Amino acid sequence: MVSIMYFVHGTTVDNENEISSGWSDAELSELGIRQSIELGEKVDGASFDVVFCSDLSRARKSAELAWGETVPIIPDARLRECNYGTLNGAASAIVEPLQERDMHHTPFPEGESYNDVKDRVADFLEFLKADYDGKRVAIVGHKAPQLALDVLLKGITWDEALARDWRKTKSWQPGWEYTIT
Repeated sequence: MVSIMYFVHGTTVDNENEISSGWSDAELSELGIRQSIELGEKVDGASFDVVFCSDLSRARKSAELAWGETVPIIPDARLRECNYGTLNGAASAIVEPLQERDMHHTPFPEGESYNDVKDRVADFLEFLKADYDGKRVAIVGHKAPQLALDVLLKGITWDEALARDWRKTKSWQPGWEYTIT
């Protein structure tokens, strides 16, 4: 069994400007820096054997600000946001409606589908199961990998995951728990 606590990266300059970064390397905003530092303070009592994060700078920086040198932080490209292809860095008003319309099956132009993200995350979960059995793992990532965890580990559909997404329901929390058995 692997115990996972999933955290989303802090707010980025792109987030504040209503841009969907995708694989673009967006920087944390001042708010995102504060959120990441505060996250570390909120989870100070939680012990993790390792922190994995997306290799995109916004997730890496969030993990570094939250945990510093207290636990190993390992970037992993399988935890990246969905590749929006030609729409990386496009206005959220364009990208987000596409996320809701069959992008879990249909790739973004020259990019990925949410099912492609799910396959990446499933591969990462197999790696955790093989190499981190009995461990408590933190993950700092993005929207699509978190939704993929919901689909893979909670047994819900993409439509259900999208409908329940904390961004829509305004139900942010300092972390989400998952278990691999």
